[in-house]
Amino acid sequence: MKIKVNGEEVEFEAELTVSELLEEKDVDMPDMVSVELNGEILDRDGFDTQVVTDGDQVEFLYFMGGGAGHELY
Repeated sequence: MKIKVNGEEVEFEAELTVSELLEEKDVDMPDMVSVELNGEILDRDGFDTQVVTDGDQVEFLYFMGGGAGHELY
C-alpha cells in the first residue's frame, strides 16, 4: 500500500494501525505527537485500532511550548 506521511510518499506491504505506523516511522516521543489522518485530527485513544489504508494522507503534528517571552508595548 502507498500512503503519504508528512507529504512524503511511503510504501508498506500491508495496512497498519496508527500506532504501528508511528513505530515503523521511528517517531520520537510518540506520546507527544498528534496525528492527522486525511485532514482529521485523531483521538489518541484510537491509535491502536485506527487502520491506515492505501492512499491515506497522514501528518504527524508536534506542538511545542516555550520560547522567549515578549512584552507588548
